[in-house]
Amino acid sequence: MRLVSLAPSATATLSAMAVADDLVGATVHCDLSGVAADPERVGGWLNADLDRVEALSPDLVLTSDALQRETRDELRERGLAVHHAEPGTLDEAVEGFADLGRAVGDADAGAKLAAEARERLRAVRAAVADEPRPTVYCEEWADPPMAAGNWVPEAVDAAGGAYPFAEPGERSSEVTAGEVAQAKPDYVILHPCGKGDRTDPDAFRERGWALDAEIHVVDDSLLNQPSPNLIGGIERLAEVLHGIGTAD
Repeated sequence: MRLVSLAPSATATLSAMAVADDLVGATVHCDLSGVAADPERVGGWLNADLDRVEALSPDLVLTSDALQRETRDELRERGLAVHHAEPGTLDEAVEGFADLGRAVGDADAGAKLAAEARERLRAVRAAVADEPRPTVYCEEWADPPMAAGNWVPEAVDAAGGAYPFAEPGERSSEVTAGEVAQAKPDYVILHPCGKGDRTDPDAFRERGWALDAEIHVVDDSLLNQPSPNLIGGIERLAEVLHGIGTAD
């Protein structure tokens, strides 16, 4: 199939399924390291050049998240086939691996990837089962400060932490210094969208929030992206919170 990915999460999932070489187009935000193909870059996640996408004559275009609904709809109006993923919870993110496999004609690879993800999650939960559960604040955006939602509450829970800032499936939301301080987090996890691991924890400290917490930076692709990277992010959280490594 000729695939165009407008979602970094879809690109990462295709790579994990070893089918990313079918990509003929991808956004500038997609990580193509280790991909033998050289797909055309068709713009950003929220500002893709749809004329260029259409000119690539894709069999399927991949989009993700509510923020790409308009892009999905415009592509379909142009007569293009689109696979749109919009997971809100951890289970939906993992099931999305199998859904994507079916969409690109490799159901076995997608099902295998989902099964492997669930097994890794079981290993993390077993490793932290008898550990204390520290309170964790995960910040997805800094200006204004936003507590991460969607699957992050479940990611923290799976890694052996408590997350009082959102329920599973809720969207990320703005928080105040007082609200965060009232929760008395033991750990602050900084993973602002689009920053990778290029976040300075001193910038957080300079806010002067009344917190007695360890501050850690985690690559945003490990927590913000509903791809197999998310499972690695949960394993990373288990290391931060409990010093427990579960990855091979």
